[in-house]
Amino acid sequence: MGCAWLVIAADQAIKNYLLVTLVPGQPQDLIGSLVRLNLTFNDSAAFSIGFGATWIFTIISTAAALFLIGYGFKIETTGWAVMAGILLGGVCGNLIDRLIRQPGFAVGHVVDYIQVPFNFPIFNFADMAIFCICSLSVIRILRGDSIGRKPIKK
Repeated sequence: MGCAWLVIAADQAIKNYLLVTLVPGQPQDLIGSLVRLNLTFNDSAAFSIGFGATWIFTIISTAAALFLIGYGFKIETTGWAVMAGILLGGVCGNLIDRLIRQPGFAVGHVVDYIQVPFNFPIFNFADMAIFCICSLSVIRILRGDSIGRKPIKK
């Protein structure tokens, strides 16, 4: 759970800082033109899926967070526990936005700000946590790891 709190704190701190320092739609170079900060507000999911259906993503995120909290007590390995914590932090970071940001409770827009070239969608720290952990999970599963379980010794 400590990992989740760290991700949530970092995500919300970055968003709150950028909300007072950036102007929406006016990108600022961070690493040349390769990575820019571009403040936007997203009412859909990744890649603008479900445009305008914010309340549905609030329900899905809440269910995912509750599942991760419950499942977290069953995890047997440190690696999977850390990964679950980071994933929970990412989910909760965006869920907080949906709950507290404009235009209102459960329909708030997620604050996105990281822009890379090639017409890739603008994203945030919580999105990176979710993407990285999901990718790492797929790799571990393909290698034969059981989700959350200690390896069976032969």
